[in-house]
Amino acid sequence: MSRRRDTMRLGAFLYPGGHHVAAWRHPSSQADAGIDPAHYRRLAKVAEAAKFDLIFLADGVSIRGDDIDALSRTAIRYVGQFEPLTLLSHLSAVTERIGLVATASTTYNEPFHVARKFASLDHLSGGRAGWNLVTSADPREAYNFSRDSHLAHARRYARAEEFVDVVAGLWDTFEDDAFVRDREEGRFFDPAKLHVLGHEGEHFSVRGPLNVPRPPQGHPVVVQAGSSEAGKALAARTAEVIFTAQATLEDATAFYADVKGRLGRHGREPDALKILPGAFPVVGRTQAEAEDKYGALQELIHPVVGRSLLEQLAGLDLSGHPDDAPVPEASGTEGGKSRQDLLVTIARREGLTIRELYLRIAGARGHWTLIGTPARIADALQERFEAYGADGFNIMPPTLPGGLDDFATLVIPELQRRGLFRTEYEGTTLRENLGLQRPRHRRHAASRAP
Repeated sequence: MSRRRDTMRLGAFLYPGGHHVAAWRHPSSQADAGIDPAHYRRLAKVAEAAKFDLIFLADGVSIRGDDIDALSRTAIRYVGQFEPLTLLSHLSAVTERIGLVATASTTYNEPFHVARKFASLDHLSGGRAGWNLVTSADPREAYNFSRDSHLAHARRYARAEEFVDVVAGLWDTFEDDAFVRDREEGRFFDPAKLHVLGHEGEHFSVRGPLNVPRPPQGHPVVVQAGSSEAGKALAARTAEVIFTAQATLEDATAFYADVKGRLGRHGREPDALKILPGAFPVVGRTQAEAEDKYGALQELIHPVVGRSLLEQLAGLDLSGHPDDAPVPEASGTEGGKSRQDLLVTIARREGLTIRELYLRIAGARGHWTLIGTPARIADALQERFEAYGADGFNIMPPTLPGGLDDFATLVIPELQRRGLFRTEYEGTTLRENLGLQRPRHRRHAASRAP
C-alpha cells in the first residue's frame, strides 16, 4: 500500500518520571517530578519545539494498586502528582501551539463540571484543549465518592454515552457571536443566542445554561481511551481521537478498520477520528545502547510492584500463585475489559509465566514496546502508519525527561526527513493541527439538516 498523503499525529504522553513502572528509581529521572511545575514546563517546551500535536495527561481519583512491601511495610510504587487540568492551565501560559489534553472520568464527575473546566481551558489556551473521556477502570475510585463498589462496565458506558451528549450540549449554550458587550446600550450578550439545554435523561438532569462562552474550538477535542466493544461504539459516535493499546500490526490494522468502518453509521467521515495507539520507545544511538537502557530499567522492577500492576491491569487474582506459575484466568472484574483481554491473550499466545508477563508490561502496560535506534524505531512507526494501523501515536517515554529528549532529538528528525511528520504547526488550535473540523453550533447544524 502506498504511503498516505497526510502525516503522522503525535502525542507526548507525560507520566511524572516516565512510563516504566520503575522509572522513578532510575538515576536519570526525578523522584519528585509529579509535584514539580518546572519539570512539566521543561517537558512541555521540549514537546512543543519538536512539534508534537499534544500533551496527554492521564488521571485517576485514587491511589492505584496496593504496592506496599509486606516485610518492610514500605510503599514502593510512584504516587503523588498534580490534578491534570490545574497543571495544563499552568502549562497553557508557557506554550503557544501544542494541544493540552487531560483525562476526566464520566463515572466520578458531573457533566456541568467537565463542560465548564474544559471550556475554560480552551479559552485560557486559545483553543488548544482536549478532554480524554474515560469511564474509570480502578474500583478503588468508588470509595472516594460515597460508593461501596465500582459501577458495572456496561452501566459505566451507558452513563458515558449520556454524559458526553450533555457536555456537548452545554458547550453550545451560547452561539459564537452571542457576546456583543455593547457598553453604550448596556447589552452584554444577545439573549436570542442563549440556548438552555434542559436535559432530562436516565442518568442526568441538567438544565443549564453553562456560564462560560462557547469555546474557541467550538468544542474542545474529545479524546477517548478504551478499546472494548462498548468503548469502540462510544468512540465511533463521539470521539475525535482514540488512544488504544494494540500489540501487533495485525491487531492494529484490524482495530483501525473496525473503528473507522463504524463512523459512517453516525454520518461521519473516516478522517473525523484520529487513531493514536500508545508506543513506548526506548531509543539508543546503537541497538546495544537501547537494549542496555531497557535492561537497566527492568532490573529496577520490584516483584511486589510487578505483581500488583498485573493484577490491576489484567483483572487477575495472583494470591497463591508463585511468580513462575502460568498466568491464571481473569477473575471477571469490572475494570478495563479491553486491557484485560489483551494481556491474557499475550500470556496465552506466548506461554508466559506471571513474572514474564509483569516484566513484559512494566514499561508499556500493554502498549507497543519499541527498542532500538532512531532509524529502526522510525521504520516500525512508518510501517504501522502506512499499513493503516494508526493515524499517529501517543508516545510514552520510558523515563523523563531523558526519554522525551531522545525521541524529540533523534526520532522526530528521522520522521521529518522521511516526510512523515511536520516541521511547523499548521494552525494555532488543536483542531487545526490534528486536521479536525470545527463543529457548528447545534442550532445552525440543525437548520442545515435535510
